[in-house]
Amino acid sequence: MDKPSDFFVIRALEDGVNVIGLTRGTDTKFHHSEKLDKDEVMIAQFTEHTSAVKVRGKAVIQTSHGQIDNN
Repeated sequence: MDKPSDFFVIRALEDGVNVIGLTRGTDTKFHHSEKLDKDEVMIAQFTEHTSAVKVRGKAVIQTSHGQIDNN
């Protein structure tokens, strides 16, 4: 059984924060996109398909490694 991936939390500090999932593999591609409004929270995790996440806009990202303020 695979070890479950850690979750991370993104909280929007303004309307229109974009959260974009990027694929694994030899060609990195966008595969999922969400738009968050102020004070909306998204809980996500890396999977066999998602290797990276791009956050565009003012947000707080919390992971098991700490907190990042994207201002």
